[in-house]
Amino acid sequence: MTVEGKVVVITGGARGIGLATATALHRLGAKVAIGDVDETTVKESGTELGLDVYGKLDVTDPDSFTTFLDEVERQLGPIDVLINNAGIMPTGRVIDEPDRVTRRILDINVYGVVLGSKLAAQRMVRRGSGHVINIASLAGETPTAGLATYCASKFAVVGFTESARMEYRDKGVAFSTVLPTFTNTELTAGTAGAKGLKNAEPEDIANAIVSLIEKPRRRVAVTRVAGLLVASAKFLPIAVSEFLVKKTGMDHVFLEDVDTAQRAAYEARARGEA
Repeated sequence: MTVEGKVVVITGGARGIGLATATALHRLGAKVAIGDVDETTVKESGTELGLDVYGKLDVTDPDSFTTFLDEVERQLGPIDVLINNAGIMPTGRVIDEPDRVTRRILDINVYGVVLGSKLAAQRMVRRGSGHVINIASLAGETPTAGLATYCASKFAVVGFTESARMEYRDKGVAFSTVLPTFTNTELTAGTAGAKGLKNAEPEDIANAIVSLIEKPRRRVAVTRVAGLLVASAKFLPIAVSEFLVKKTGMDHVFLEDVDTAQRAAYEARARGEA
């Protein structure tokens, strides 16, 4: 299969993985539409890329999501692929996390994915074709100190996508999960990453998404090495698994090792304070 001519919608498309994916797909001839709650930045990104459709999209608002998808289909045609990429990752100990931030993480990372998947799949099932790609995280398969609610949200995305895939695999609609490792975007600003493992670049995730559109598969982890480590840890005794967590620094990388000054701007935006 080819991405050329496909109508692709990307949430959280103003920056980071979303923008890198939009750029890659646009260059390959896809008809790309990006939406983001940051209206100013998404307009700047859409204009710079030369896209026909871009604008404000609140993934937690059914009316906003429906209106955006309607506009995409009006201008570009039936949606072939929806990439649910929008997500936030505030860090810190769970007891210090304000309830409104907990709810915000779950609203965007879980409800936004479920809502978008439903709205897109309703259109796709009627046509008997389509592809929903949900961006989870390797944190959706492994517990991480300092990211309790974020991990919960990504575990939910993995489970939801797998279940939806089973429901619609005979209806012509594919569901795929992408599980990135540490990726060099604002999401990980002020953090050091796992010791001994290379961070991914947004373009690495974009390339994986392109490959999924060309050849739909159940899931893909990026990087491959990080994905294999997470997968193999499930078969190790818990004491060995937790020893490896300590060796890579993942027991404190989102707690003691965070550069709060470097991360301040992202945290304010993620928490809805900016």
